[in-house]
Amino acid sequence: MASRLNPYISFADNAREAMDFYKGVFGGTLTSNTFGEYGMEGPESDKLMHSELKTDAGLTLMGADTPSGMQRTEGNNITISLSGDDSEELHGYWDKLSEGGTISVPMEKQMWGDEFGQCVDKFGVGWLVNIAQPQA
Repeated sequence: MASRLNPYISFADNAREAMDFYKGVFGGTLTSNTFGEYGMEGPESDKLMHSELKTDAGLTLMGADTPSGMQRTEGNNITISLSGDDSEELHGYWDKLSEGGTISVPMEKQMWGDEFGQCVDKFGVGWLVNIAQPQA
């Protein structure tokens, strides 16, 4: 898979409703996973940890609910997601994007099996980098 760049929107407990709305606008296929599917228990377990809309026109929009304890500010609730399976290329992007910025999630293997990191670059732009791992 080639690397891809797309918006990632953080929502305040209404990601499911918003992503369903965007599916109605753009069409395509919507997939979603809850925090509970990855082991979280409690009142936030049914909230969306990750949702992805892929349209027939080739557009991709991602979104998730913001869990308690994480900051979310209206107007700053969109980050850029960079994903693919070329580890060398994506690690290179990560190294350059995070240099001089603030790393909130270090680049490392995550519970869903991929390598993932989150940072804000030196210009204040939020980035999510996900490196897909080969499926067994």
